[in-house]
Amino acid sequence: MKIAEIRDLATPELKEQIETKVKAYEQKKINHSISPLDSPAVLTQSRREIARIKTELRRRELEENKK
Repeated sequence: MKIAEIRDLATPELKEQIETKVKAYEQKKINHSISPLDSPAVLTQSRREIARIKTELRRRELEENKK
């Protein structure tokens, strides 16, 4: 997901996305520890995507507190 796509989503949708992406990331980590993934860069991409969503949620939270 790109930042523009993330900003278009509503807050509840972002929270739902985080939950699903964190679960998927944890599963990928477990699978990678058992047998190596074809591309370990997938783990890095997943972590960064989760961070982008969390950053957007935090930005919205701070913006809401300013009001």
